[in-house]
Amino acid sequence: MKLKVSRRGHFNAAHRLYRKDWDHERNQEVFGKCNNPNYHGHNYEVIVSVFGVIDPDTGFVMDMKILKDLLRDEVEEYLDHKNLNLDIEEFKDTNPTAEYIAVVIWNRLRPHIDKNLALEVQLFETPRNFVTYSGD
Repeated sequence: MKLKVSRRGHFNAAHRLYRKDWDHERNQEVFGKCNNPNYHGHNYEVIVSVFGVIDPDTGFVMDMKILKDLLRDEVEEYLDHKNLNLDIEEFKDTNPTAEYIAVVIWNRLRPHIDKNLALEVQLFETPRNFVTYSGD
């Protein structure tokens, strides 16, 4: 029997959505307020889930303390109170959209989670806008 276990976390970060190779008018047309040259911020909520079979010895799909520590160390401490465009290497040449932020989170967590467990990241940029990435 397969189950999903999840841990919720959060971080605050600033970003600007724009393309360096576009002029201001094109960036404004596509990204609107998110193209603010002085950046803007979000209170991101993230839910990290792993899917797998219950280990008969422990009764866990994954030890939630391990998942809690991974979320803190690999996501929250890495992204919290950062300017994603300026401070995070993955966004030096990539637009820090919610979609790409979810992929970065997934990529940071995947090496630390048993390969037999599926991983999913849900990232809420606002309470109503969110993305889900599961490595596909």
